[in-house]
Amino acid sequence: MVRIIRKSVMGIIIGLVLAAIAAAASGEDRPRVLILGFDGMDPNVADLMMREGRLPNLERLRQKGSFCRLETSIPPQSPVAWSNFITGKNPGGHGIYDFIARTPEDYLPYLSTTVTDDAVKTLKIGPWEIPLLLKLGSWRIPLASGGVKLLRKGTAWWEILEEHGVPVVSLRLPSNFPPSGNTTRSLSGMGTPDMLGTYGTFSFYTTKPYVVTQETGGKIYIVDNFDNKVKTNLYGPPNNLLAGSPETEIPFMVYIDPDYPVVKIEIQDSEIVLNEKEWSGWVTVRMELLELAGISLASAQGIVRFYLKSVRPDFELYMSPIQIDPRAPAVPISTPADYSQELARAIGPFYTQGIAEETWALNEGRLNEKEYLTQTEFVFEQTKRMLDYELNRFDWGVLYCYFSSLDCLQHMFWRLRDPEHPMYDEELAAEYGGVIEHFYARFDSVLGYTMERVGDDATIIALSDHGFTTFRKNVHLNTWLYWNDYITLRDDFREESEEFFENVDWSGTKAYALGLNGFYINQIGREGEGIVAPGPEKEHLLDEIKRKLLAVEDPETGEKMIAQVYKASECYSGECVREAPDLVIGYNAGYRASWETALGKITRSLVNDNTKKWSGDHCMAKEVVPGVLFTSKRIGYTQPALYDLAPTILGEFGIDKLPDMDGTDLFTREMVSK
Repeated sequence: MVRIIRKSVMGIIIGLVLAAIAAAASGEDRPRVLILGFDGMDPNVADLMMREGRLPNLERLRQKGSFCRLETSIPPQSPVAWSNFITGKNPGGHGIYDFIARTPEDYLPYLSTTVTDDAVKTLKIGPWEIPLLLKLGSWRIPLASGGVKLLRKGTAWWEILEEHGVPVVSLRLPSNFPPSGNTTRSLSGMGTPDMLGTYGTFSFYTTKPYVVTQETGGKIYIVDNFDNKVKTNLYGPPNNLLAGSPETEIPFMVYIDPDYPVVKIEIQDSEIVLNEKEWSGWVTVRMELLELAGISLASAQGIVRFYLKSVRPDFELYMSPIQIDPRAPAVPISTPADYSQELARAIGPFYTQGIAEETWALNEGRLNEKEYLTQTEFVFEQTKRMLDYELNRFDWGVLYCYFSSLDCLQHMFWRLRDPEHPMYDEELAAEYGGVIEHFYARFDSVLGYTMERVGDDATIIALSDHGFTTFRKNVHLNTWLYWNDYITLRDDFREESEEFFENVDWSGTKAYALGLNGFYINQIGREGEGIVAPGPEKEHLLDEIKRKLLAVEDPETGEKMIAQVYKASECYSGECVREAPDLVIGYNAGYRASWETALGKITRSLVNDNTKKWSGDHCMAKEVVPGVLFTSKRIGYTQPALYDLAPTILGEFGIDKLPDMDGTDLFTREMVSK
């Protein structure tokens, strides 16, 4: 019996030892890579705050590994930059050059990252609605369409890891709608539309007698208050199953307490009681697309939040853009298809719109600074909950999580840290001037928390796609082209053109600007009415325009407004180069293409003050707004670029980069500089 016991004990000990050895060996073969994407984190702000001791966790990561400026994309726009990160290629390889692309046959714009299965033509821009970033209103993904297609070319790094059996989780990564991959657990990010098919269209219901005009990013509905009752509708997407594709409508009632600043909202099966200055939770709305004898044959489900801005003297009710419900998505927003449902079960319903912060509601004054920050907090906290959920089961592989709030905050609040900005407000600056730095510290705390959770054996990468700077003045590039005889107008007496080049005479036009950084030659055989021959004539014209643009000065200050002009033939390479703009305009700090330039409008002035709260930006020269890179491992390369990250991630699992990738593994490269 004693021998049996001894043998049993020895067997247990040997088993434990072998298990420990196996576990150790397994750990060596099962690395973990944690990647935090802090969109828009600026190296100048981060470096100063680290030196002041206000970012202790980023400083700790810096001391352990590396911190450096990260070369961004040309141009430094988020969909372009994150596509560099995803594919390990420059835009010539992945084909994303701007938020906006154009069909050269008719010079009209479309969103660059996604189309429906039908054709690019189905996403043509319309005149009546302005979503989040640009006036892109009738860009829609029809609920009854055959599906959507991601336009980004190249192989994503997680698709390569999938082939090698490495698990990947990707939360809210931009330029990935609909999400690619098979086994990767992913939730799409920037580029994911709301239920209207836009980048975010809010609704604002009020009894106040506004002069209803074209509303940037949303719609105003004038309602009547009869006996403390407001009867109105929620307006959803066009119903493509019915003739004429009418808007879907959901009636709802608001009952106003006659004595207190409280209302009750009744919409479908939901009743919501709201105090003044209070946000609701998520409210489910069901849009009936096809009914027969009162029986629903087809429907789509969304979610919204209400905010009761005011009860008296004027009733004002804000409604968020209608989100794709992650519990029943109308279009693909995750891989596997049920992953969004799994996340919703774990953390509750959440914002699915790619850029969830409601920046244009602040721009238009429908939300004030305090209200916007509350809504931003909702987005920030939901992302943290997603990250926490995945950290609980992060055994090996890659976990990527994207935080958008810092980018949007800097867009909207940079004016309050720049006394020279036209929208600087001393009183608001006293209250909100430090909100950007506050959120830098919030992200630092997220990093510290995750570092503790994953331990010292994981590779940690924290990065931003670009930095930030002030945006004080709009530059109307098509106006400059008109003044310098590169654009001809049909009606020259007007001296201007509305959007989409409506007054442009293409038979006398040599060049045009479209998008936030794009510039095109009106080329024979490519453009629908091209007049410039490819070859020497085109190259001579490009050199001439580049030289003149670099000399353009602000007529008020004499400052150079353009820092760099990049020729596509010199900065891009790859299979998609034919689709590239001929020139990319890199603006100086303080200047950016106007919203009018982005959509082909010609104004009567060359430059004017930026009087929007959207006051910080990054669509400048890449040298002006580099990103940041923090790593837990030392890197020897002094000038890393975004496209180096894909090979670096693959290298952590012993996988070689693809031959067509531009970047290389930063952790194995020797100390060199470009």
